[in-house]
Amino acid sequence: MDDHRVELGDTGDLGDGQLRYCDIGDHGVVVCRVKGEVFALEDNCSHADTPLSQGSLSGYMLTCPLHGAQFDVRDGSHGGPPAYVGVRTYPVEESETGVVIDMSAPDVDPDDGFGQPGGMFRTR
Repeated sequence: MDDHRVELGDTGDLGDGQLRYCDIGDHGVVVCRVKGEVFALEDNCSHADTPLSQGSLSGYMLTCPLHGAQFDVRDGSHGGPPAYVGVRTYPVEESETGVVIDMSAPDVDPDDGFGQPGGMFRTR
């Protein structure tokens, strides 16, 4: 297994609609299961630097516990204010032996989304 792929092992006990925090080196990752599929995203709200793993999951939307910012677990996109940018997601492979996360996902530019449809428009 290469340096960017992290094996989490068996997540069979992670039920539909549940989430779990994973400490992977310098990264906090929240892993969740929705409709039988496992997703992984950074465990840090882009709005207020708060652990998303302490939030709630409803369908594909993960809600931050602090101010209610929402993120789609499939692609990390934000669901509107107070967050104006999404969060990083990581590709997940699930097999009979467990879950593997590919941590080589590119970094998110904090300015991504500015001036884009659905993003925050700069006026000055």
